Amino acid sequence: MTRAPFGRDAAISAGFFLALGLAWEFGVRWSGVASYLLPPPSAILGELWQSRGPILAQSLVTLTEVFWGFVIAVVLGVPIAALIHFSRTAKRTVYPLFVALQSIPKIGLAPLIVVWFGYGLASKLMMAFLFAFFPIIIATLGGLASTPAHLEEHFRALRATPMQGFWRLRVPAALPSFLDGCKVAMPLAVIGAVVGEFVGSNDGLGNLILTASGSGHTTLTFAALIAVTILSLLLFYGVAYWERFIWWRAA
Repeated sequence: MTRAPFGRDAAISAGFFLALGLAWEFGVRWSGVASYLLPPPSAILGELWQSRGPILAQSLVTLTEVFWGFVIAVVLGVPIAALIHFSRTAKRTVYPLFVALQSIPKIGLAPLIVVWFGYGLASKLMMAFLFAFFPIIIATLGGLASTPAHLEEHFRALRATPMQGFWRLRVPAALPSFLDGCKVAMPLAVIGAVVGEFVGSNDGLGNLILTASGSGHTTLTFAALIAVTILSLLLFYGVAYWERFIWWRAA
């Protein structure tokens, strides 16, 4: 089965969102909804352009929090997932612990995180980390467990050492699932950083949304929400870009 050209896919997506935008624009204008309740897309885009300087500055703050929180989640999550995979003791102790911690609402932890780590970068970085950490562990575990059995037998027949089997077989086999987990974790890290900015921050898109909504500036609130959405999409597709180098995924 041949895949549709990229240009055609992009045109279909653009047409779909354009239709949604037009339906929103004319629906708001014809229904007479007050702009402070639901502004039309044209007003939101105008505000996005007019406030592009502050929005870009706050976006860079949130991006920094998300990036480092995500990096820490990967650096800690991958080794922990490997430990859980290879150690029965860790699987019976560490893994249930992380499952239990994942069940705790992160929004409920946000005020405590701010108390513990302060109003600066550390608390927002920690929130981004907490939101991204568990998906990284689960995806890496799934990838390590999906190593084809016949390839394991082949490596044993070649008398490969355990380290050779890990780096040359299990790691490549786990990469597709790991990247899928990163695609899930990255938008969650954005949500975590924004939640942290809601609870306690003087900067970032979350603080901008809170300030704009508190002052009744609905158009700026929507513009900041669009900025959060764009940031999430850029980071998501930034991770998805690396999938093209995993040529053995289809196999």
